Amino acid sequence: MQTPTSPGYAPAYLAAELRLPTNALDYTILAIYFVVVLGIGFAARRSVRTSLDFFLSGRSLPAWITGLAFISANLAATEILGMAANSAQYGAYTVHWYWIGAIPAMVFLGLVMMPFYYGSKVRSVPEFLLLRFDRGAHLLSSILFAFAAILIAGVNLYALAIVVEALLGWPQWVAIVVAGFFVLAYITLGGLSSAIYNEVLQFFVILAALIPLVVLSLKKVGGWDGLTHKLTETHGADFTTAWGGTGIGHANPLGANWLTIVLGLGFVLSFGYWTTNFAEVQRALSAKNLSAAQRTPLIAAFPKIFIVFLVMIPGLVAAAVVPKIGTSASGLQYNDAIPYLMQELLPNGVLGIAVTGLLAAFMAGMAANVSSFNTVFTNDIWAKYVVKGREDSYYVRFGRLITAIGVLASVGTAFLASSFSNIMSYLQTLFSFFNVPMFVVFIVGMFWKRASVKSGFWGLLAGTTAAMVNYFVLYKKDIIHIPTDQGANFVSAIAGFVAGAVVMVAVTLFTEPKPEAALQGLVYGTRSPGMAEAPAPGDEAWYRKPALLGWGAVVLAAACYIPFSF
Repeated sequence: MQTPTSPGYAPAYLAAELRLPTNALDYTILAIYFVVVLGIGFAARRSVRTSLDFFLSGRSLPAWITGLAFISANLAATEILGMAANSAQYGAYTVHWYWIGAIPAMVFLGLVMMPFYYGSKVRSVPEFLLLRFDRGAHLLSSILFAFAAILIAGVNLYALAIVVEALLGWPQWVAIVVAGFFVLAYITLGGLSSAIYNEVLQFFVILAALIPLVVLSLKKVGGWDGLTHKLTETHGADFTTAWGGTGIGHANPLGANWLTIVLGLGFVLSFGYWTTNFAEVQRALSAKNLSAAQRTPLIAAFPKIFIVFLVMIPGLVAAAVVPKIGTSASGLQYNDAIPYLMQELLPNGVLGIAVTGLLAAFMAGMAANVSSFNTVFTNDIWAKYVVKGREDSYYVRFGRLITAIGVLASVGTAFLASSFSNIMSYLQTLFSFFNVPMFVVFIVGMFWKRASVKSGFWGLLAGTTAAMVNYFVLYKKDIIHIPTDQGANFVSAIAGFVAGAVVMVAVTLFTEPKPEAALQGLVYGTRSPGMAEAPAPGDEAWYRKPALLGWGAVVLAAACYIPFSF
């Protein structure tokens, strides 16, 4: 008999248990949202004249727009459902994914890496590897990224399907087709500009959905003190702390100690995701100048610090009111934390906003991955290796075609996520396979001039292989014992990073480096003409200084740990 944690667990069970009492008001709110989404797509279409307009918004957007789009692209349905699931399963350890697992890397991207990305005028992250290394590293990274983008877009589709079927009773295929159609329509119409302006809208819709849910959830359990008291009784004192029980050799719900948290999550997984994931970096590359590009992830860092409370608190409340959540005794998966509370707490009208918020979150995440996929596939694979030298309008048309193909492929990968009762574990697995090896190639190539042309390809291949071997062979076959999927992801990430770095050094010792003249603007300590542009009017203001924004975010994130450290 299948249980809610079985790999083949049918969402139909949820549909019977978690159906929301929606009415005409809720569906009206949802319909208005879809009309506005399409309206933005048609409005953005007028600005698309060249491939640069379609793929990078003509590099014309202000920092506050790209900053909100940057965080919205990350705040997908998988983030909301997955981090709430994390909190229901692991407790307050979830704060690590934000304060140590995001903020330092976002600041590093803005202060250190964006000058190289933006200054070199690349259209994508893989294209930077073409300039720094060679065609082998470029083609391999393009293929790996395109594959990962489709897999991650599929996770968003799966998350949408199970939630909409559970909450509204729509068949899965209806949810997938409707949402996929709208994402396809507005990206095909207006390219990246349409995706970004919709992501700004979606950011505020998501907040409007989550804030009432958090307030009512806390009220249900007697506030924060009542919540921590209930969780301490049922799950132990460590469940509501950030570092409790994380000493080396100690057991804890996360199955990881402070060293693997700091190195595996805080450094390798975090920096691998935030600094090389083109779905995020693409938003910064669309900014109107270098200063705006640098400020994009730094502006996004401030809401990221506090969003953890909007996703963590519902998960903690679900763990408190359904003590056996995630087991057959409760009938609910960890992924059901937010849908369950929506059903229990939200009145009509607010319920419509919440459902719209979840759909907006899904569409933001899928759009980010589809728009980055069409850019990489068109510019880095098709235009450079398949059909070269055609007129610019041809690549705009092909970009629209490959967008449709990417959406259809995402449908095919959606159900790969169904074997994970915690979809955030699945995402972290993908990041350890694809983002971490790319990060080690970037970090070695960007900070070591001697790194040879051939070391990029072999380092990327070795890192990806090592991460997969650790997960599928050593962990899954229990050759090494790791208590949880998340702990295994941290170890896989470390293995991929170390293997990639070692192979890059070894290959460099036996192959030729690039001439130093060819590394200007690509390696730390060198500059390109694009990195020396004069500040735009107003960018000299103290509150727009990237260093102030970046270090302010780091200090604020560190201060947030204090209440969760005892």
